[in-house]
Amino acid sequence: MNDRRDLDALEIKHVSFSYGQQNVLEDIHLKIPQGSFLGLVGPNGSGKSTLIKCILGLLTPGKGEINIFGTPINKFRHWEEVGFVSQKANSFNSGFPATVFEVVSMGLYGKVGLFRFLTKKHKEKVKEAIYQVGMEKYMYQNIGQLSGGQQQRVFIARALVSDPKLLILDEPTVGVDAKSVQNFYTMLKRLNVENKMTLILVTHDIGVMTEYITDVACLNKFLHFHGGTSEFEERQEDIVSNMYGHDVQVITHNHHHHHHDDRGDML
Repeated sequence: MNDRRDLDALEIKHVSFSYGQQNVLEDIHLKIPQGSFLGLVGPNGSGKSTLIKCILGLLTPGKGEINIFGTPINKFRHWEEVGFVSQKANSFNSGFPATVFEVVSMGLYGKVGLFRFLTKKHKEKVKEAIYQVGMEKYMYQNIGQLSGGQQQRVFIARALVSDPKLLILDEPTVGVDAKSVQNFYTMLKRLNVENKMTLILVTHDIGVMTEYITDVACLNKFLHFHGGTSEFEERQEDIVSNMYGHDVQVITHNHHHHHHDDRGDML
């Protein structure tokens, strides 16, 4: 494969999308260089999931184009290079009959073909991915018996097993306790720094995130901001109230005492 390190991981050019008459995304223009760790924030219904579906090729924008590693999405063939972890990933019930090892090996099916026996090399890859997320002690445990945070790590491992260059995570910490969330972000940061993996994390939790991410994109139908984390932190109040259309107080994790007001204006 030709060397594509100088190409952006993702280039979204003037993308618009609507469901029927309802415009969900309006002229989104966004370049994500390789090696970035982007936090994508916005209120519910802001178009974040729609944008992710467009990037994954599940929806086709009404206008504009998307390039992945310099290739237009309709010509892109290396989908094993794009990992995806959805927020629904960790909703396994306790009776689901699969071990951690089996769930992670599902990430290879694209490469192996569903019922082909896993070779020794594939098994090594599965184990390596499980080690990368620190779940080796649970390798042969049933996934349904793990906590939400542990299950989420397993889904990261499933995405990692095909060696993605770009990893997209949609609200991956829903239902995960605070301490596990911090460990989870630390793990993602390590993948970003050590494996040079480009990450896009859809999150509500921007206050906690800023110490891990390199860039922030704020979306609410339009792209309200895209820039480095420090610029975002300087202009945070303005950007966020602009995006939500009214004043919002941004809560960071070093403030301990906050009274939630009835309007639910908390980020």
